[in-house]
Amino acid sequence: MQINETNNEGLKRAYRITIPASEIDDKIKAEVKRIAPQVRMPGFRPGKVPANLVRKMHGEQLHAQVLNDTVQSSVDELIKDKELRPAMQPAISLGEEYEEGKDAEIDVTLEVLPKIDAPDTDGITLERLTVPVADSEIEETLQRIADQNKTYKDAAKTKKAADGDQVIIDFVGSIDGTEFEGGKAEDAPLVIGSGTFIPGFEDQLKGVKTGDEKVVKVTFPEEYQAEHLAGKDAEFAVTVKAVKTAEDSKIDDDFAKTLGLESADKLRELVKAQMEQETAGLTRTQMKRQLLDTLAAGHDFPVPEKMVDAEFEQIWAQLTQEASREEDPEAAMKEIEAERDDYRRIAERRVRLGLLLSEIGQANNVQITNQEMSMLMQQAAQQYRAEDRERFMQFIQNDPMAAAQLRAPLYEDKVVDFLFEKAEITDREVTREELEAAIEAEEGTEAEAAKAKKPAAKKAPAKKAPAKKAAPKKDEAEGEEKPAAKKPAAKKAPAKKAADKADDAKAEAKPAAKKAPAKKPAAKKAASDTAKEPAAKKAPAKKPAAKKPAAKKAPAKKS
Repeated sequence: MQINETNNEGLKRAYRITIPASEIDDKIKAEVKRIAPQVRMPGFRPGKVPANLVRKMHGEQLHAQVLNDTVQSSVDELIKDKELRPAMQPAISLGEEYEEGKDAEIDVTLEVLPKIDAPDTDGITLERLTVPVADSEIEETLQRIADQNKTYKDAAKTKKAADGDQVIIDFVGSIDGTEFEGGKAEDAPLVIGSGTFIPGFEDQLKGVKTGDEKVVKVTFPEEYQAEHLAGKDAEFAVTVKAVKTAEDSKIDDDFAKTLGLESADKLRELVKAQMEQETAGLTRTQMKRQLLDTLAAGHDFPVPEKMVDAEFEQIWAQLTQEASREEDPEAAMKEIEAERDDYRRIAERRVRLGLLLSEIGQANNVQITNQEMSMLMQQAAQQYRAEDRERFMQFIQNDPMAAAQLRAPLYEDKVVDFLFEKAEITDREVTREELEAAIEAEEGTEAEAAKAKKPAAKKAPAKKAPAKKAAPKKDEAEGEEKPAAKKPAAKKAPAKKAADKADDAKAEAKPAAKKAPAKKPAAKKAASDTAKEPAAKKAPAKKPAAKKPAAKKAPAKKS
């Protein structure tokens, strides 16, 4: 094998590998010899088929296999001999003029990771903003849970249904006089004004009494999940079987037992723990952003272009998706297009932070255990169909890049936790509103940093929005706050609520009044300030040509 370097510019490398035809032929002969005893052919005893016949029968397949394996092993040898640290999977191409019997010329192009001196992790100072959970907030949350889990008693048969009353109804839906699937239910409970059913349905039941029959006319939303119903006019023949009024909510042991808990004290403990967990997630987000800003300010080194491309594509895909949901998608797209360069610089910043965190982790022996990796794989496998999960596990085990991509978020968190332990931290109690305001204020740091790196000749956009659109997403510990009441109305035909009351209460414990003041939609969260593991540990966008993709392909996710 002969290796010639054809490019060495910055982080870019290119090589031409020449594999002699004789080497390939020797490997084919060895493979023929290996499989010959297993070949069966009429007229020959088992294991006695001549090698020339074996090669004649399977030569094309053997040549392809040997060539593929030889190319891959040659690339691996190249990386080892040259002590390369690929940023992403190398691009491998075989010369177009190659044919069996000729030398194989392989072009290999890649980017390498920059050499980064492990930064000094001593002397980092951070301020931790903490939010004590007040008893009044706990009681407020408990009351809201109680209000969401009200019990109802039968009202007088002359009682007319009003907002807040519950009606028990049978209904049959039809379009153009024909019943449709999923549009029928019996003894369905519905609280007037809850927004549980499709828009317009509940309003038409105001004033009904027990025993009334009514035809409700509605139009399914245009974005309705069932395409054959979206935007269609429908009629529901409704029979009112009962009208009920809400009873006063009391937070006592009996109420707690309806939620599957032993007592009201246990319910309070659960609510307090969940509220503390939520505020702890906000605190971590605030500290993490401080830490990343500190690291970013002290380091500036070149980063692999392909890694930046991959990061930018993720940001841009989510931003464009978000723009499509705006009232004026065209105007929204123009706005982000004007700031494309800013987002490119944001992507570059994230890649740099990712490489820096990885270097810190390696220098300080931060590792992910086999047990932790196994748990990650099992969790990730749940997004696939049951019959595909084993294939997914094998895919991760056989593809180092895919495995690295899977463990990257956990690895990042462990490095961040390591730095937290090393840092000098001062605590300051604040209100939740102050903590949220601090996080909102820090969200513009990344965009402002990107803006500061703009070429002097470039004029800043008149309207600055990256601070919001590229706002760092909150840690998973913080999570998305859940609304006080789930409203599937715009998504489903009238039907019973699917959520179990006890489960709702246990998952709840997050008062509406405590919701972040400016919650970012999905695309705006896309531009996360969370640094990702370096691309050397990231799945490549494209597999090398010489590899066999079939064996590496992950199963399709559940639809």
